Amino acid sequence: MTQHNFTPQGVCSKAISFDLDEGKLHNVKFVGGCPGNLVAMSKLLEGADAKETVKILKGNPCGARGTSCADQLAIAVEEAMAS
Repeated sequence: MTQHNFTPQGVCSKAISFDLDEGKLHNVKFVGGCPGNLVAMSKLLEGADAKETVKILKGNPCGARGTSCADQLAIAVEEAMAS
């Protein structure tokens, strides 16, 4: 299991961390942002397939920001899978 840390851009959350183990997400955590939504998303993603998560979350906007915490997580997961 490898831990990954990511600094999101253009959103309220200040940091995202997660573990990848054999293509599955674990221990997704956000620092800052909308706690209710992000805690719920973290619970829903426990054990989720990383590739499917990217497909689902990538490009989801938050208002007029052009990105969201979910989109930033997708970017982080995509980068982690590529490294």
